[in-house]
Amino acid sequence: MNSAYETDLIVEEYLNGSRIDRFLSRHFRSYTTQRLQRIVQAGFAKVNGAPAGPLQRVFCGQQVSIVLVEPPDKTYDPEALPLEILFEDAWLIIVNKPPGMIAHPAGNILSGTVANALQHYLDQQTGLRSLLRPGIVHRLDQFTSGILIVAKEHLSHRNISIQFQKNQISKTYLAIVRDNPEQDAFENSAAIGEHPTQTGVCMSTHPQALRAKAAFTRFEVQERFTNHALVRAFPQTGRLHQIRVHLADLGFPIIADNFYGNDERLLADLDLINRQALHAEQIEFAHPVTGLRMKITAGAPDDFHQALERLRRT
Repeated sequence: MNSAYETDLIVEEYLNGSRIDRFLSRHFRSYTTQRLQRIVQAGFAKVNGAPAGPLQRVFCGQQVSIVLVEPPDKTYDPEALPLEILFEDAWLIIVNKPPGMIAHPAGNILSGTVANALQHYLDQQTGLRSLLRPGIVHRLDQFTSGILIVAKEHLSHRNISIQFQKNQISKTYLAIVRDNPEQDAFENSAAIGEHPTQTGVCMSTHPQALRAKAAFTRFEVQERFTNHALVRAFPQTGRLHQIRVHLADLGFPIIADNFYGNDERLLADLDLINRQALHAEQIEFAHPVTGLRMKITAGAPDDFHQALERLRRT
């Protein structure tokens, strides 16, 4: 791979007036601002052809040229791991995350993540390690499978994040739950916050839940079994563990959910599937750069289908 990378950039409107290191850190997300300052200080950056200073500000429409003479210092270790890619263009990669894989390194888990796998994948495209840094836009729990949107560059990351913040993205999940809801369509609008007494990342609809925020989920029964049901969930907000908490609150916890369905029936659940039976099936959003409306669908993994087949036979 090349030891240096040279490129020209045009200052975007939303970065108008930014200091040059902040502007560059948006484009090169694997570099800290301190390293970029050092590169600028060494004379490897220009604005409209003139040498740039480390405190210089840049303005919309200006051309910034830089030679990245130092390697990135904020990187994921690339790993050649298999991933199902549902969609890819110059700005986005959308993957069907398998259950058990977390989105990016956290805590004691430093490898085997979606980010590690995508870093390897992107490195094959650029010829310079970590020139592109996969930007995980939203979260899926470790044991939830399904659609995960990843941004390749700063503008798509910013624009898709704004859509998530404004609840402008439509998401559909599949879940296998205990028991049978009486109605084919139902909903839960209970606010969700941190559990008032339990430790760890445990959310709750308890009236005394800490830092509770409004939440709303709509549900539709898709298939009924003797003591279970397959439901589709349509969350209108994006609270942590929202679907899992709202279903448990209604008395229909997702099977094998060891947070919100951890009772005497958990062992029987684990005979069906060894993780919470939740799958992010579909997502609709406006492309963050082109504005075109997109709909992406991901098939559920084998363990989910096998659990359904066992329920159909009972």
